[in-house]
Amino acid sequence: MHAWPASEVPALPGKGRDLEIHDTATQGTITLAPGPVARIYVCGITPYDATHIGHAATYNAFDLVQRVWLDTKRQVHYVQNVTDVDDPLLERALRDGQDWTELAERETALFREDMTALRMLPPQHYIGAVEAIPGIVPLVERLRDAGAAYELDGDVYFSVESDPHFGGVSNLDAEAMRLLSAERGGDPDRPGKKNPLDPMLWMAARPGEPSWDGGSLGRGRPGWHIECVAIALDHLGMGFDIQGGGSDLAFPHHEMGASHAQALTGEFPMAQAYVHAGMVALNGEKMSKSKGNLVFVSALRRAGVDPAAIRLALLSHHYRADWEWTDEVLADAVARLERWRAAVSRPDGLPADALVEEVREALANDLDAPAALAAVDRWVERQIATDGDDESAPGLVSRTVDALLGVAL
Repeated sequence: MHAWPASEVPALPGKGRDLEIHDTATQGTITLAPGPVARIYVCGITPYDATHIGHAATYNAFDLVQRVWLDTKRQVHYVQNVTDVDDPLLERALRDGQDWTELAERETALFREDMTALRMLPPQHYIGAVEAIPGIVPLVERLRDAGAAYELDGDVYFSVESDPHFGGVSNLDAEAMRLLSAERGGDPDRPGKKNPLDPMLWMAARPGEPSWDGGSLGRGRPGWHIECVAIALDHLGMGFDIQGGGSDLAFPHHEMGASHAQALTGEFPMAQAYVHAGMVALNGEKMSKSKGNLVFVSALRRAGVDPAAIRLALLSHHYRADWEWTDEVLADAVARLERWRAAVSRPDGLPADALVEEVREALANDLDAPAALAAVDRWVERQIATDGDDESAPGLVSRTVDALLGVAL
């Protein structure tokens, strides 16, 4: 599976700062200082509907991570998956009378278009669950053979008790985990499981549903969590720098994935930091496909909204915050974009070297994009109100905003 084209990232004078970021597992801020190549895995979409603002906010957060690392003169090895076979996708295809593969391909293509328009840097490896199945099957067999997994009516489950670190990502108690498991695709009430929280690794073939050869596992398809583990271990290995996604993935997805990987390898941790973006609401409720209260990036683009304004709207909220999309949020972003473009369109301006460092400092401080925007706002206000004589300043501001915030002026 191919990703989307990369926009050029301008080089800035000097060097950026190491990233301090909130880690869900330790519930505190840690400083990440990767080697020459920083490694990040971000969980991708289940492509049964178009990209909504909640998706865009999550991928914007991890795009900022890449930009901060690139500014430190590191390379970035970024991997993202596509869950192109899963119950929600199959259910939507059945409801709409569509072939599930055509639905997945169409929505994945639209996601690529939206990411390109928003200038999100693409992953080096963009891997679908279906294409990862040949690598998933051996991992499930290894877990089963090691006693970390068991069969139940043809399905294979992971035993959470096989990982002594289970629970250390989300830091939730057993009852909270059980409730979330039931809400988020698990089956804690299924009779015969050793532990209600045990997640499925391999689902035996069901009538009318797609299935693949699973070797000694029989025909079936993979569980949700082992898919990402197989892709991450294959392309990044253990101990990579960031495992990222929306806050609703901390449990069960990232919790289970970490335990799968740790049981497979005997190493800890799977990732140095577990980083989670907040949820976006509309009309007082979390924006989600199940509720149908979605604002689609593609619909905004078709309505003539500049993608740079959409991106500024996302950047105006801290990535970990839960916030609400409103017409006012978008109007403010459109007005900000106009002010910024007017300021950098002048032939000269006020010196901007200090601004570069302010933006760097803000983003290195747990991706504080609102503080970075405020720093640019201050320069813009002074630029509009005062005559400057630095011919390089407008260009430097434009490159800074592009390189670090992904906004093309």
